[in-house]
Amino acid sequence: MEPESPSEPAVTTCYRHPKVESRVRCTRCDRYICPDCMREAAVGHQCVECVREGARSVRQARTAFGGRITTAPVVTYVLIALNVLVYLGELVSPEIVDRFSVLGAVLRGPDGGHYVWQDAYPSGFEPAGVVNGEWYRLLTGAFLHMPPTQGTFGILHIVMNMVALWNVGRVVEAQLGRSRYLALYLLSALGGSVLVLLLAPETSTVGASGAIFGVSAAYYVLARRLGADLRAVNQFMAGLLLWLVLSAAFTSWQGHLGGLLTGSAVALAFAYAPRGGRRALVQAAVCLALLALLLLLAVGKVSALKNGAA
Repeated sequence: MEPESPSEPAVTTCYRHPKVESRVRCTRCDRYICPDCMREAAVGHQCVECVREGARSVRQARTAFGGRITTAPVVTYVLIALNVLVYLGELVSPEIVDRFSVLGAVLRGPDGGHYVWQDAYPSGFEPAGVVNGEWYRLLTGAFLHMPPTQGTFGILHIVMNMVALWNVGRVVEAQLGRSRYLALYLLSALGGSVLVLLLAPETSTVGASGAIFGVSAAYYVLARRLGADLRAVNQFMAGLLLWLVLSAAFTSWQGHLGGLLTGSAVALAFAYAPRGGRRALVQAAVCLALLALLLLLAVGKVSALKNGAA
């Protein structure tokens, strides 16, 4: 009778590669892992799934105002690119300006020209602008600029706006994060258009100036909140207000002022919302409330214009 051989230890294999023998366990899930599945950890090795799960559970760094930290001002780049592309489109098809500019209420005559809004439509005339249901003008006009052949301002309009957006937008985007910055920009653009509609509905305006004034106002508010050098910040704001006055001779001061006021309101909400889990909710609520207010003002003005022309 042959003596019994000692029992051989069970062979253990990698949980991801069953054909590969392994005697090392993941320090997190305790499963066997082969050399291809090992990842260095603070103590021992972990499997690829535990490393991936750990990366998801790490809290992402945030800016002082709750936004995600970004390494490149992508939104600013995209906005500049959109404005430039639209401007090139204007050069090819000048009628784009007439079709998409901010325009509240005018009469379009049989010859295609625009005429002053009247209480009653003369024969052959039709309403044009936001009053005619062209609500998109409240945003599209913020991506248009004066063509080179229009007025003394010409191509300087888009050049100055894009330079300003490049200088200020990158700073504000880094402070707010991409989503908050985009909300600030679009609400400021809408705020400028709505004030044009309220105060000068018969004026056709174009330009990103309203949005840029809003971003500039945010730069001032955020800088003060962060405790930046007040002399430099105050000089910046004084220059901004001076340009608001001087630019009225070339473009729409209503659009600039509307963007400035709206951007200031959004920036105050972003800067002074209480810290903690509710901060993002408070910031979003203020943005939605401003959006609702602007839309109500626009609807009310259009309704008044229509009733006056009835």
